[in-house]
Amino acid sequence: MNDHLKNVLITGAAKRIGAACARLLHSEGCNIFLHYRSSAAEAQQLCDELNQQRPDSAKIMQADLLNMAELEAVAKEACMAWGGIDVLVNNASSFYPTAVPSVTERQWDELLGSNLKAPFFLAQALTKTLTDNKGCIVNIVDIHAERGLRGYPVYSIAKAGLAAMTKVLAKELGPAVRVNGVAPGAILWPENSSESANLEILQRVALKRSGEPADIAKTVLFLVKDANYMTGQILTVDGGRTLFY
Repeated sequence: MNDHLKNVLITGAAKRIGAACARLLHSEGCNIFLHYRSSAAEAQQLCDELNQQRPDSAKIMQADLLNMAELEAVAKEACMAWGGIDVLVNNASSFYPTAVPSVTERQWDELLGSNLKAPFFLAQALTKTLTDNKGCIVNIVDIHAERGLRGYPVYSIAKAGLAAMTKVLAKELGPAVRVNGVAPGAILWPENSSESANLEILQRVALKRSGEPADIAKTVLFLVKDANYMTGQILTVDGGRTLFY
């Protein structure tokens, strides 16, 4: 890692892509502040695993990022853990289908809250420390931010907002803070998806296979470690899925 050990806050870090990012960045020498909402056992297990490899290199905190007081507490605790934050990875995300005629305000608030509002206000809360440390933000976006996933309108709108936010904050927080995003394609299937539906999607992927959480983690690492002259960019990691939309 560049000049000094990096302190990283990852939201939704207990499982899946968040956990893969935590492990890879930790293996590169970073300290990892793991935020989780409900996956307490997985978060604690991951924290213990990282601390066994390097004592006092990982901390965890539970918070509902839709609650502004809890969000601000996460930012404050993360800053206090090792004396500042260098990297914010906005990974936490609610994802579920919504039918336009029956969308509720609660669903709207939850999906936009986790995918757009929380990333913005975390960036705001950490702007000073990120500026002081010439740090960076990496937002986990989605290929469906661009065209929308049928049956998931509110989620798609929220991710489109996050894509726009990535570019806007790159302007607003430059030159000190770089802001980029990663747009995953078929990486992890939804828990309720069917084998036939998955196979149908893979027919529209140039590489004819799904990706791994590690594919996203490696891209996040690149944006943190090596992309010193990149900001306002969203890297698509989808095996060529968007070629066949």
